Amino acid sequence: MNNTDWDFTLANYDAVWSLVVQLGLLLLFLMLGNILRRKIPLFRNCLIPSALLGGGLLLVTDIICSQFGFTLVDNRIMQVVTYHCLAIGFAAMSLKTEKSTHKTKKSQVVEFGALQGGTYMLQAFVGLGITIIIFLLTQYGDKIISYICGLILPLAFGQGPGNALSWDINFTNTPATMFAGNGSFGLSLASIGFVVASVFGVIYINIHKKKGNLSVRTAKATEKFIDQTNPTGSEIPDNESVDKFTIQAGFVALAYALSFGFMVLLGIISDFTNSIAWGFNFLWASLAAMLIKFVVTKLRKKNIMHRQYINNYQMDRISGFAFDLMIVAGVAAIEINDIKRYLLPIIILSLVGTLVTYIYVRLVAKQCFKGFEHEFFLMSFGTFTGTASNGMILMKEIDPSLKTPTSSLYILSNFPAMIMIAPLLLLLNFACQSLTNAIIACAIFFVLWFVYTFYLFRRKIFKKRYKDNPAPVWSDEEPSDTPTIETETQQEPVDNE
Repeated sequence: MNNTDWDFTLANYDAVWSLVVQLGLLLLFLMLGNILRRKIPLFRNCLIPSALLGGGLLLVTDIICSQFGFTLVDNRIMQVVTYHCLAIGFAAMSLKTEKSTHKTKKSQVVEFGALQGGTYMLQAFVGLGITIIIFLLTQYGDKIISYICGLILPLAFGQGPGNALSWDINFTNTPATMFAGNGSFGLSLASIGFVVASVFGVIYINIHKKKGNLSVRTAKATEKFIDQTNPTGSEIPDNESVDKFTIQAGFVALAYALSFGFMVLLGIISDFTNSIAWGFNFLWASLAAMLIKFVVTKLRKKNIMHRQYINNYQMDRISGFAFDLMIVAGVAAIEINDIKRYLLPIIILSLVGTLVTYIYVRLVAKQCFKGFEHEFFLMSFGTFTGTASNGMILMKEIDPSLKTPTSSLYILSNFPAMIMIAPLLLLLNFACQSLTNAIIACAIFFVLWFVYTFYLFRRKIFKKRYKDNPAPVWSDEEPSDTPTIETETQQEPVDNE
């Protein structure tokens, strides 16, 4: 564009105003969603996220506007926001230096990782198996349902709108899949997952409260207030020449920039690496953030860096903001016309996915996390159908002061969980190349689920004594500030279940 043609009027709407207007819509409807949640008891009592309500309201408003020939929502921008906010949120979460505040057994850390891997594999082989069967039954009819769309279930339920959108688009752009979700299929499943996490979680809490199976662990009146903006006193003050929040945003931007460079490198190496590079932007951002955190820690230990620059509280705010935008944009980006032909698989996948996730997580919670199984179930079920935020909200309904080690287990299990989930991520591109590949991938997911589940239920299967006692190691005493992992020297009593 020539300088003589450049101005900030509506003549240059796409270049100047489009992105700002769409971001403004997201924030406006997010606030409207929060008002709905505050004023309507049903939404508040069901713990429906404000972002989900705001996204739904924006989607309905856009549909109404389209009836009058006016387009309110730019779907392409909404998809871009969803895609990038996922990675930004993961980068901010990975930069946190949060430590465990409970004595946590190593065995339970690995078991939580195995549960995450097992749940993903269960959702993958059940979802993929369902759509393979539907494809085989309908391929000779008028309507062909793609065999691959069931593989979006663990991405939508387990990782939210960002990854579901990314791989929905990848599958759509792969001719062999005969899939035309255009992002809307994955976004629809992810939106249903948020509702499932909230509604089923609240129902679970109410049922078990009536049965007397759980009680709310209230906070102590003597608990100390901690300055979240400078909890250790060693962080940079708020009155520096550069705002403290700007520093946090800079670390996140650096992590995403490194991940972008890595994706570019993968794209250059080969067609295969290019095919897996761009769909895992959240993973590369997380790894880059871990690298930055490692370097910062080393600089601090060597006394080269004297202040703690990364603030957990503000990183939480960045990730929360990114995920809220991601949810609103993800729901608003749903194109109704794109999901009409996929209503049957969406309904079946949602129902079956919810059922198998509920049963599996419930059984594992009872077996491996006795003493805080309800808190653990709510955290896990909310995370595996919605996001970690959903899980944390549900858990805090009965454990507001985090007296149980559930949150600490979640922090410590990130690395083993990443390893156990890796096969699913690596097989996504393989599975979409042909029906045969999809069947092979489905079989692999089943085998991995069996292996993870066998490990989780090893005590019950062999009925032997183990050193890694699954009994709770926490108490209602004031937690220590020093992260500890209890050495495993106790013997576990024989499991008589």
